[in-house]
Amino acid sequence: MKDIEKSKSIRDGLRKGFQDGTSKMVQRRCYGYDAGPDGELVINPDEAAVVCWIFARYLDGDSLGKIVAGLEEQGVRSPAGKPRWNREALNKLLSNEKYTSWVLLQKSISIGGSKIKNDGFMDRYLYSDTHEDIISDVVFNATQEEKFKRTKYPENTIAMNLRFQ
Repeated sequence: MKDIEKSKSIRDGLRKGFQDGTSKMVQRRCYGYDAGPDGELVINPDEAAVVCWIFARYLDGDSLGKIVAGLEEQGVRSPAGKPRWNREALNKLLSNEKYTSWVLLQKSISIGGSKIKNDGFMDRYLYSDTHEDIISDVVFNATQEEKFKRTKYPENTIAMNLRFQ
């Protein structure tokens, strides 16, 4: 019983941080950023150039496989430090709103020990201007539209539609 109460207390604390913007997830580092002296996100110029290149190649029509090959040809290591990127890492990078200076919290939730995409089960929280952007909102939105167009079965896809005006 005590474990259940502790688990609920932790979960409630995380959700409160999502609601009021104090969650450490706002400043969680991703490829293209480093942690600054106070934990804030600061642009890593070398990685940011790679992020821009990936978005540009995708919008120019390159497949994820072709982008992987281009990164390998250039000797760019993956975010995990491996010599070769994978399509899943690229797909996540291309879907990450954090590159626009926005942060969306509670994109996924845990239910019964399984992590699932939060497609409306619980509130999500969107914060703007939390750090410097690498990609413009226009480029990000164009990329999301292109990803949707390339989906084999768009009628079966629930797309997260973020509009940054």
